[in-house]
Amino acid sequence: MNVVRRTLEIDAETDARLTAMAAERGEDVTASIAEAVALLDSVFDLSGPDLAEDRRRLDEFARTRQGVGLNSVKACMSSCDTVEELPRPLPHKIG
Repeated sequence: MNVVRRTLEIDAETDARLTAMAAERGEDVTASIAEAVALLDSVFDLSGPDLAEDRRRLDEFARTRQGVGLNSVKACMSSCDTVEELPRPLPHKIG
């Protein structure tokens, strides 16, 4: 492994969290940071948002006024993996 030295300035609270996380895992802070970066890379698309798709969806909503309200989404999500799991909410006219 090639090692590169970097100096990062972080606040005391973040440093304490990093130190605690590393201790919990029995590793040094460097390993915890590397693990966090790998996790971030796996869930965050660094190529950026698809603005064309966002625009298409916004235009479609403006045209049809069809959507799913936040409370319906929250209710469905909170019921996931329960015995009373709700079906996926269907779009309906909003406003």
